[in-house]
Amino acid sequence: MENLERILAAHPFFAGLDGEFCTLACGCAKNARFDAGQFICHEGDSADQFFLVREGRVALQVSAPGRGASTFLTLGPGEVFGVNWLVPPYRWTYDAKAIAPTRAISMDAACLRNKCEANHSLGYDVMKRLMPVLVERLHTARVQMLDLYGARG
Repeated sequence: MENLERILAAHPFFAGLDGEFCTLACGCAKNARFDAGQFICHEGDSADQFFLVREGRVALQVSAPGRGASTFLTLGPGEVFGVNWLVPPYRWTYDAKAIAPTRAISMDAACLRNKCEANHSLGYDVMKRLMPVLVERLHTARVQMLDLYGARG
């Protein structure tokens, strides 16, 4: 049986995290598995989990009336999703669907928020790890918009 703390520490998102912080974060973690085609979350539902992908692929999708679901990002091993746990009202703003058998670490959002609030050093470290993810996602969205609408100038 794999040690969850070791798995968490080896994931790129938490790699290099202080051992004490890793132990704290591990208290919020559990293994999760999803079959290909299985929805992990739905837009509008409570964002009560944060996911670290270990194996497989996950499509992040948005739906528009009359157009159906569109994938705006596909994630694989070493990536994370579910940052909605940080911002009230803590709701998913997209659907996430496993497009291949997927193994992930599911972090209990309320647990992690509480631990970050109680230990500001842990909270700061988690935020430093999340900001590059958010900046990269914004950049990706910008590039997709340029591709979709073309450069205007």
